[in-house]
Amino acid sequence: MVSRVLIDTNILVYRYDDRFPDKRATASAVLRDGIATGTARVPHQAVVEFVAATTRGRPENRLLDAADARREAEEIMAQFPILYPDDAVLRTALRGAAAYSLSWFDAHLWAYAEVNGIEELLSEDFQHGRMYGTVTIRNPFLTEVAR
Repeated sequence: MVSRVLIDTNILVYRYDDRFPDKRATASAVLRDGIATGTARVPHQAVVEFVAATTRGRPENRLLDAADARREAEEIMAQFPILYPDDAVLRTALRGAAAYSLSWFDAHLWAYAEVNGIEELLSEDFQHGRMYGTVTIRNPFLTEVAR
């Protein structure tokens, strides 16, 4: 059985960030693989954060203009199953923030995986290889040497 993965916002954002070509290539590969295998899930939170992150700042520094960001968010929602918060996710996030000293946003992201039985969270914002509850963190941007 192929394990399911939860995609963090940074993977969605790097897909459009020309400043980091290696991370852009990795993010693209991760997303393509997630579509091809049907194993990737995207939390509602990541879609919201994606639009905010790609459109923030001065117009000349934005990764995407607002119309393109909205269009890409629609594409993400069409290509991946989107997980929405519910009472169990919120309660688990509250407990996870306390138990693991995670920020609210990181705890909330982790809770989507924990509650939905997703084995792996793909992100650069957590400690690679660490387990939180039943969820293992994997940073796809680390090189094999760094792992």
